[in-house]
Amino acid sequence: MDGNPDATDPDRFATLHEAAETLLDELTERYQVERREGKEPLGRDEALVRTVRLIPRTPTAAPLAVQFSDPGLRLRFGRWWDESLPTCSCDACDEDPKVLIDHLRTHADALIEGGLWERVRRGLSGSWFETRLIGSGVKSDREGPLSADGARDARRGGFAAPIQWAPWQLRSN
Repeated sequence: MDGNPDATDPDRFATLHEAAETLLDELTERYQVERREGKEPLGRDEALVRTVRLIPRTPTAAPLAVQFSDPGLRLRFGRWWDESLPTCSCDACDEDPKVLIDHLRTHADALIEGGLWERVRRGLSGSWFETRLIGSGVKSDREGPLSADGARDARRGGFAAPIQWAPWQLRSN
């Protein structure tokens, strides 16, 4: 996404950063979460970017992380849900920031309501993660390979059997 030569106006996604900031503030105020901010890499051998993590005080509820990249965001839910907004910043794809903001909120709502399911599946060629996010306006599946170490860590963490993350708890006022 960074430095895409086919993107003539990457600044059009600045509203996505603003919407993420607003969402993170709202969630921090409304739910029992710990907010952690720092710099983390987007991926292996990639630049460090600002990352905000919301970790529910209930250990059975899934954490949320937002990484502020150029030009958009990377969302991480639970253990394996990972997605970039926009998926592509080029002019030909022309992703609408307003649609992406709705996507951000819809997906975060599904996570908060307990709509994230994850598990490890073993096969002859290795282990895979499976993840599903279901909520009002969203039903999406993801899967991908796990390294041997990643699969072992997941099984130790209880992810060998399907896990549906719990809803976040509201703050008591």
